[in-house]
Amino acid sequence: MRRVLIRWVVVPLLVVVGVALPAGQAALLYLVTGAVGTPSPAARGTGHDALWLGHAWVDGRRTQSDVNALADRLRSTGIRDLFVHTGPFSDDGSLDPGLRPRARWLTDALHAALPGVRVQAWLGAHPTEEELHLWEPEVRARLVRSITEVLDDGFDGIHYDFEPVEDGDPHLLAILRGTRPVTRSRGALLSISAIHMEPLAGPAAFLRTLGLPLSLWSAGYLREVALLVDQVALMSYDTAMPSESLYCGYMHRSTARALDAVPPEVGLLIGVPAYPPSGVYHRAAENMATAIRGIRLALGDRPPDREFGIAIYVDFTATDEDWSAYLRDWS
Repeated sequence: MRRVLIRWVVVPLLVVVGVALPAGQAALLYLVTGAVGTPSPAARGTGHDALWLGHAWVDGRRTQSDVNALADRLRSTGIRDLFVHTGPFSDDGSLDPGLRPRARWLTDALHAALPGVRVQAWLGAHPTEEELHLWEPEVRARLVRSITEVLDDGFDGIHYDFEPVEDGDPHLLAILRGTRPVTRSRGALLSISAIHMEPLAGPAAFLRTLGLPLSLWSAGYLREVALLVDQVALMSYDTAMPSESLYCGYMHRSTARALDAVPPEVGLLIGVPAYPPSGVYHRAAENMATAIRGIRLALGDRPPDREFGIAIYVDFTATDEDWSAYLRDWS
């Protein structure tokens, strides 16, 4: 079962419930009112942002001229971390080195062009019955062993992205416990993409009660995950929100809850969309400017006193308009 069937239907389902039930209507009002107000001029980035990069950077499609162009764009920004798509994991937990023939070249080139920027290997898979069996100990052990191969390519960290993962899933926690000694022994970061967080308490428990295989994390589970990593990137896109006020309010409420849930010693990134509208899930309401506005409203009158920023998804669909909104409103 792909994430389009599990993750992307969560927020639309909540919207439908919100329209139909009084409690849901109150929840929708809570989101909409989260879009009210004017962000403080002081609520801006502090140089702890990130960018997800597609697989073309490690499979030979990108060249030195592409690295130079990327470096020219990023030097005037607060982007400190690059998550380079390097996987995915095979169903047995292994990594095919043939998928990343230019990984070593890329890490060397990026480190030379952008000193101080951390280049992380973005690795993931779909832990479902049909694909990666994350609940099998031998699969988890093979997956952790694969990490050393990627770190040997010069990456500064491992950025996990497993989708779907339901609230409270113990197998993801087991993977993180197994991986952290490896990354620490190599002086590398352990980072993770976190699935949509409930913008108010209750929906995640409600979905579990119904037995629905839908991914929406509670604040408690996000904290459990965060305690096992160095950095969390909360994926706050693919929501199918039908209006900018709802999406802005969602970003405000979920960002505020994430700031409370993730310990201050753990880096926190809020993922923002940089792709064109398409279909039901990528509506025009879900855009860079609206996302940043919601995040700034959550910050109040000053940036948090911690490692906090936004993560842009994704390099190969980001437009000049997206970059302009990022530079104007955040960086």
